[in-house]
Order: sequence, then C-alpha cells, then structure tokens
Amino acid sequence: MALYSEKVMDHFKNPRNVGKMEDADGIGEVGNAKCGDIMKMYLKIEDGIIVDVKFNTFGCGSAIATSSMATEMIKGKSVDEALTLSNKAVVEALDGLPAHKIHCSVLAEEAVKAAIKDYYDKNGIEYDHEMFCEGDCAHCHEHDADGL
Repeated sequence: MALYSEKVMDHFKNPRNVGKMEDADGIGEVGNAKCGDIMKMYLKIEDGIIVDVKFNTFGCGSAIATSSMATEMIKGKSVDEALTLSNKAVVEALDGLPAHKIHCSVLAEEAVKAAIKDYYDKNGIEYDHEMFCEGDCAHCHEHDADGL
C-alpha cells in the first residue's frame, strides 16, 4: 500500500485555492514549531457565507494537501458550517493520512478557525471564546494525547 492516498497526492501536486487574498475579511495563521509547518488562511465572507478562500502553506506535502482540502470543504459554506470542520473530516476527505502526519490536519482545522476568529474580531461579532484554541486549551492537548 502506498504511504499517501491518490487524493493526498492530487491535492499536494495540484493544490486548490492557493495564493494570497489582498482584501480578505479574515486571516488566520497557525504553525507547529515541532514540524515547521506554517499555514495562512484567507477568507472572503459575504452575508455569512465563505465566498472565497485562499491559503499559503510552508511545509510538507501533507500540510499542503490538508490546507487545500480544507479550503475545498469550506468554500460556499456558512461561517457556522465552517466552524464545524474537524481535522478528522479533512483526513477522511483525503482518504487518510499516515499517523505521523495527522498533525497537519489539525493545523488545517486551526487555520480555518483562526481566520474566522479574525473575521469576528474585525467586525465586532460576539462569539464563544472556547470555540477557538489559543494554543493552550484542552482541545489541543486532546489532539496531542491521542495522536489526532
């Protein structure tokens, strides 16, 4: 069996929605010092719908593939729907990732949420702060503990 699925390889070799967005409504940047991956996600939001999304990722093939897939999964969705995106859903959509690359899908989830948080902050929109990880929450430590 190949280490990476055909979908992972496709999103790595032909990433969707890659680039910078000058007029983004929300920008989220996350990184993992342990592996060196950095993801930056840009959102264009109209009437609560993500009408465009772009990303820049510095990292391995899995980081690029998970960023690409995450953008495909939230484009055209409401902000509320995008907030429900999980790293597990990204992994499933890519037909799996090697266990040692699951952290890339966690970064993709966190980048989406960081961009939405930035959108909320810029627009004075009230939100539950527990929905967003600031790097020291139990949600992040759960991912570390169970390898997800």
